Amino acid sequence: MSPVRRVLVVTVVHHPDDARIRHRQIESLLEAGWQVTYAAPFADYGLTRPVGIPGLTPVEVPRSSGRQRLTALFAARTLLRDRAPAHDVVLLHDPELLLAMRPLRNLPPVVWDVHEDTAAALQVRPWVPDLLRSPAAWGVGRLERWAEDRVPLLLAEHEYADRFRQNHPVVPNTTWVPSETVPPGRPDGDGRQRVVYLGSLTVERGARELIEVGRHVQAATNGLVQVHVIGPAHGEAVDLMRAAVKEGVVVWHGFVPSDRALPMLDGALAGLSLLHDEANFRHSMPTKVIEYLAHGVPAISTPLPVPADLLERTGAGFLVPFGDVAAAVDAVLLLHRDPDRARELGAAGHRAAADGYDWEKVAPVFIAALEDAAAAP
Repeated sequence: MSPVRRVLVVTVVHHPDDARIRHRQIESLLEAGWQVTYAAPFADYGLTRPVGIPGLTPVEVPRSSGRQRLTALFAARTLLRDRAPAHDVVLLHDPELLLAMRPLRNLPPVVWDVHEDTAAALQVRPWVPDLLRSPAAWGVGRLERWAEDRVPLLLAEHEYADRFRQNHPVVPNTTWVPSETVPPGRPDGDGRQRVVYLGSLTVERGARELIEVGRHVQAATNGLVQVHVIGPAHGEAVDLMRAAVKEGVVVWHGFVPSDRALPMLDGALAGLSLLHDEANFRHSMPTKVIEYLAHGVPAISTPLPVPADLLERTGAGFLVPFGDVAAAVDAVLLLHRDPDRARELGAAGHRAAADGYDWEKVAPVFIAALEDAAAAP
């Protein structure tokens, strides 16, 4: 019988209910019989630590946010020093955690899960002073090179491979794909149809455009179609969303854990992904697009290269120009007026998600990568 593996999973940045970390990776580890210690900023996100989940031990760490990052960094260093040696492998989810591990010795194998192009992301982070954006991006690049020489990496996107010199396993941001879906455009109990946005919302992720789409489709359909936002807002988008809710042009659910948020997609008329043309988005697949398709919901996306390729190949939605509210509204109204077309696009999306974007097919790659790391000397 194989020994029970123990993994320490650490994030000081991501929400403890992050879909990739908690509801895909950790869920798969537990199903595979691993013992998981999960260190995350539960309290700083207003959550209590989960209890009674077999195999899962939650540990509290401070949140790293904005310019307030040193406390979390030192807490993570203490955590790694004291707890990591009792585990077979450590899985880090934030690049700054690489700084926490640098001075430590006698750690078990450490794996870094590369979620994003951090250097590009710094270009739009409001807490980074303009004069420091380029030096910070340079520093991140140096840190990535240091990490690649010392720890195994997992990449969340195939396109991230160009940033590194060696080959690394790719564990893409796919999703659990239901075996059956609800036809898009199913009216809710009040007779209205939902257009959904799932995920964190910022100005760069299309907050202004999303609100305007909500305003125009509601007016064009006499209130029969509403935009529902499922996820937290950040920065300037918070005030924009509060004003839009007060005006009644969107319904804002705030953060909803992935296991409850995904069923909220069922029966939606369309799913929106109106991301701007930012460097951090150009090489990534917005997970929300995959989640829309998995639930049989036609996607309406801006023409970033990766989602554009998917929608053009599969015919599972529409591409609209960056910042073009009118085009997004027209796409929504087309689906509203043509239920057969909506069902056709929804079925195409579900097939595409089942064939190429089902986490159930990716999970063995993820587990094998951690097994390989744990078995390394």
